[in-house]
Amino acid sequence: MEGKKQQKAEELLEQAEGAVIDAIAETMDLYGVTPSIGRLYATMYFKHDPLTLDDMKDDLGMSKPSMSTAVRKLQEINIVKKVWKKGSRKDLFVAEKNFFQYFSHFFGDKWEREAKLNLSAIDYAEEMLQQIINNDDTEEEVKQRAEQDLRQLEEYRIYCHWLERLVHSVESGEIFEFLPIEEASSKDNNK
Repeated sequence: MEGKKQQKAEELLEQAEGAVIDAIAETMDLYGVTPSIGRLYATMYFKHDPLTLDDMKDDLGMSKPSMSTAVRKLQEINIVKKVWKKGSRKDLFVAEKNFFQYFSHFFGDKWEREAKLNLSAIDYAEEMLQQIINNDDTEEEVKQRAEQDLRQLEEYRIYCHWLERLVHSVESGEIFEFLPIEEASSKDNNK
């Protein structure tokens, strides 16, 4: 009887982990990875010890080259890290378990890139638009269009500067003063 209870508990544990693994795998496209790579990360998330490529290959039934490519992709987005373990000659990997840290790093980098790239383009475009506006030979219709573009770009600049401030607040942790991390004590906390 005790053996059946243990087996039932293990089955429930696998079902619980499986539900979360499926959800994580399905949403990892937000981070630019395929569901199969997302499944690898989600599976690693529930492992409490570092894993080798062989461990992962056995767990997921993927080929070693596919596994190696998937792990490299997860390392590129900083959600899996290589770790060192005394006495081990194989590469070992662990999944990032702090989603707030990962979110801050991943989206902070993306938003910062968006802001910088677009601000640079806005500066470049504004110079050319000013030349058009200041040139007495420019047709009135073209000048009006350039002035309209200039006004639109000022609005865009406001957004890009706001995005830079958002990045700073995420990287500094200041965002958590405005939107605190709360411990979930029940299902009702999600409301």
